[in-house]
Parts: sequence; structure tokens; C-alpha cells
Amino acid sequence: MRAVVGLGNPGPEYAATRHNAGFELADALVARWGFPPFRRGERARVTEGDVEGVPVRVLKPTTYMNASGAALASLRADPAFDPARDLLILVDDFAIPSGTFRLRGEGSAGGHNGLKSIESALMSQQYARLRIGVGPLPDGVSDWSEYVLAPFTPEQREQVEALMPELIEVVEKWLRT
Repeated sequence: MRAVVGLGNPGPEYAATRHNAGFELADALVARWGFPPFRRGERARVTEGDVEGVPVRVLKPTTYMNASGAALASLRADPAFDPARDLLILVDDFAIPSGTFRLRGEGSAGGHNGLKSIESALMSQQYARLRIGVGPLPDGVSDWSEYVLAPFTPEQREQVEALMPELIEVVEKWLRT
């Protein structure tokens, strides 16, 4: 079983914010793959199905971003689950320009509280992460938390939506590796 975990904050007040780019990609993947609607799981909304013969579970934590790692409990309980091979985290990154992304197989949290929580839960940095650009921080803005918890500008929204097909393709390629 491969697991794709989109990070974000629960609740309608966060739905259109930059910090929920991971949730948005998770929703786009589920729609593309024709998976059933998300259902309540252990500290996450969960759905699953097959993509080209590969069993895939998609999760959206119901915790706030800084406690996202709690949603991995059901995955960690499976002795066959290897985060280095089977886990892909979808996450926003304000250090990457909107309309771009970066996929890495391992690395540091880079100051991202959601990734810090994932690393703490796994006790490892050995897992893939797809960072979706929501930056850069505008000149004069030093409070990154206020920035990521704000809605996309119309230009950024357009850039992220235009990037979705490529992001879906990248996730599907990761599933085949």
C-alpha cells in the first residue's frame, strides 16, 4: 500500500489558504483517480483505491498542521509499511515560488511545522515530500504564518490551478517507482 498524505488545516476558515495546498492536491488526485469520497479515519479523512494496479491510500489529517504526524498512526501500525518507499507528503512551501514545485525523497523539514510533526512521528527524514510553491513572501512581510494562513492572490490561485495537472503526473510517476 502506498500512502499519499496532503497536509493542511481543517475547517472552512482555512479552505482557500496557501497552507492548504496539500489538501487541494489530495482532492485533485482523488477526483482524477475516481476514488470514493473521503471518510472519517484515525485523525484523518481517508479514501483508497487502485491506481494502475497499485493500492493507494490518500489521507488528509484532521489535526492542525503542527500535529499532522498523528494521522500516520494507522500507517505506522502496518509492519509492511516503509515510509522511505511508501509515503509521499504533499505540502505547501513559501520558500518556493507559486507555480513551481520540488519533489525530494528525503531531507529536512526546512522549518515547516507540518513536516516537523511528520518527522517526529516517523523518527526519520526518510520519506518523499512534494513541496508546492506558495511564495515568495512579499517584501516587508516577516510573519510567514500570517502569510500562509491567508488566501491565495488571484494570480497565485491561477498559477497553482495551472500546475495541478503536472503535480498529478508527478504523483503518478512516484507511484510507479
